Amino acid sequence: MLEVTALGWTLTIGVIVALLALDLTLGVLRPHAVGFREAALWSAFYIAVAVAFGVVFGMVANWDFGAQYFAGYIVEKSLSVDNLFVFVIIMSTFAVPEKYQQEVLTFGIIIALVLRVVFIAVGATLLNHFSFTFLLFGLLLIYTAIQLFRHRDEDPSIDDNPVVRAGRRFLPLTDKYSDGKMTVRIDGKRVFTPLFLVLIAIGGSDILFALDSIPAVFGVTDEAYIVFVANAFALLGLRALFFLVKGLLDRLVYLSTGLSLILAFIGVKLVLHWLHKDVSASVPEVSIGLSLGVILVVLVVTTVASLLKSRKDPDAKAHAGSVRVGSVSSSPDERDNQPR
Repeated sequence: MLEVTALGWTLTIGVIVALLALDLTLGVLRPHAVGFREAALWSAFYIAVAVAFGVVFGMVANWDFGAQYFAGYIVEKSLSVDNLFVFVIIMSTFAVPEKYQQEVLTFGIIIALVLRVVFIAVGATLLNHFSFTFLLFGLLLIYTAIQLFRHRDEDPSIDDNPVVRAGRRFLPLTDKYSDGKMTVRIDGKRVFTPLFLVLIAIGGSDILFALDSIPAVFGVTDEAYIVFVANAFALLGLRALFFLVKGLLDRLVYLSTGLSLILAFIGVKLVLHWLHKDVSASVPEVSIGLSLGVILVVLVVTTVASLLKSRKDPDAKAHAGSVRVGSVSSSPDERDNQPR
């Protein structure tokens, strides 16, 4: 079992808060359109920080825990790419001006991180006290994987999001953006701008992402500290990654298929772990080495196959995938023609 001292937690949280503050400064206090070079440099920076942390962590703890961290980080990073699909859909649906997209993404990442901390705490408590939680998490991931595979050619509907619908129905809204502000005063009345509604949409989607990603990362490690840092470092680079790959997302046509395979694999791993722990020790478990290898192979094959498919068929477009029956958004072209 991994023992993390109070000083270790304090230093880790301090580093993450410092990186969040840096992201907040770049995304909110200095709004601007992000170019490819800037996005590439910041993406490389955040990945380098995550890798450096993993190396130091592996040397200080041991390399078994280090492997668990890297497996968790890769799982969360791959799932975050699917998150970017939804962010692109949200930005397109609400026609967010490019210079304000950083602000929305930064606040969305902060919301996601807070939600993940809550879900991690709840998940770790349940796993420590009720071993059948491994079975529940495993079945949830298998169900999610099946739904994602079945609806891999669809996109989640933002307009059907109950939180967004409620916001449009009950909040006083203006249809114009105003210098990146969430609220403005019109005729003496305080109203919300579309930017606030965008934040609601991203926050609502973050809840759904957490329901998938937290059980998934608990499938490669049951250490709450590793789950936390893997999520944190995967989310921290999301803002820069969005601007780096948003023009390439349409080419990852098999991403939803690959992610559904990864989620199904981790789901089966969790079920086997529960059977091994609570039913019979003769039931085999999946090692962390095998888990890391399967995840990497699926991601590499998915990426290469997607690029080959896009090259052969330029009209082939990728989709985020949907896990809810009947919750399908319109096509990108139709979204562009919808009234704002």
